[in-house]
Amino acid sequence: MTFIETPVYLIFVLSIVLFLSEWASRKPRLKAFGIALLVLVLGAVFSNVGLLPSRANPTYDFIFEYVAPASLFLMLLDVNLTQLKKTGLPILILFLLGSLGTVLGVFIATLVIKDGPLFEGLYPALAGMLAGTYTGGSINFNAVALHYRVMDQGLVYTSAVAADNVVTTLWFFVTIAVPVFLGRWFPLKKLKTRNADTGDSPEEGQIEIVEDDSARLNIQSLSLWIGLSALGLLGTALLTDFFKTKGWNIPGMIIITTLALLLAQIPVIHRQKGNMFLGSWGVYLFLAVVGAFCDFSALGEAGALAILLLGFIGITMLGHGLIVFIGCYLLKYDWDMAAIASQANIGGGTTAMALAKNFGRNELILPSILIGSLGNALGTYLGFMVAGLL
Repeated sequence: MTFIETPVYLIFVLSIVLFLSEWASRKPRLKAFGIALLVLVLGAVFSNVGLLPSRANPTYDFIFEYVAPASLFLMLLDVNLTQLKKTGLPILILFLLGSLGTVLGVFIATLVIKDGPLFEGLYPALAGMLAGTYTGGSINFNAVALHYRVMDQGLVYTSAVAADNVVTTLWFFVTIAVPVFLGRWFPLKKLKTRNADTGDSPEEGQIEIVEDDSARLNIQSLSLWIGLSALGLLGTALLTDFFKTKGWNIPGMIIITTLALLLAQIPVIHRQKGNMFLGSWGVYLFLAVVGAFCDFSALGEAGALAILLLGFIGITMLGHGLIVFIGCYLLKYDWDMAAIASQANIGGGTTAMALAKNFGRNELILPSILIGSLGNALGTYLGFMVAGLL
């Protein structure tokens, strides 16, 4: 083992990558790229200049096998399904239509963009990752990627992340513009959600949003999250082995997702905070390692691969958008509501909430967050379903 492959050195350099990425993501000119993409790029830069190894080693394997699944587990502990009754039926139906549109869009894309050598044998996994992320978000994208070891092909993974970032950003502007355009030609009456119907003020209808989740991270909560993560990994390993003895080969990520969702419904879990902060740190550490696998000398191939991925995602987005907005018109719902539901699918609860604020629809802030959480829960299952069918 060389010096740069020792665990202590690797943790030091990977921490520097995260530190610099967070610092850079706060700069006005780089803020739009997001910390996740910056972590990937910096990880690749450090690897290609020789500061990080670009091949597998025990430290990387530990991060892939334990840190990344545990981090996704922690982030899913915020999905409180009991609050879905506060969303109101119309926006929930539109969100589910959007999920259906995503899956149909992926299958249509597979008919147009065929598998080929550029995908390195990961075509079904990539389709599942995109189905997952455009149902709920990056949690689902990485859950599918971890199971199929997509990150072992750093160039493929990085290209998929870059293409996803581009389209997700563009879709935010699409969901701002489409309600204005459609409202002009096909006007629909604006609907109100349940908390608006009952006369609750926006403040009364909203859930608490902690901007800095780390503010609630202390010795008690840190011990709880590390302990629960270890329990989740242990339970996943035991259940995976048990199901194998019964002849059922269930992916470990499906099991750990289900365990996280079950635990997330326990009220005492929500009294402690910091899980999103700790989970995010683990995910960024995982992304830094993924970036280290990216070989700049192969970027010539990445250009062609990126074009194929953008085409695949574009077709998926078209299918998703048509189902959501045509469904909205046929059901005589609300263009703003359809755009927010679509954004919850594509960008997640945070961007959906931002869109609700942009439209001045304060009564839709809570529903946007809640259906975003539902997407986190649903996306992994749909992602694995799509990958398994291809």
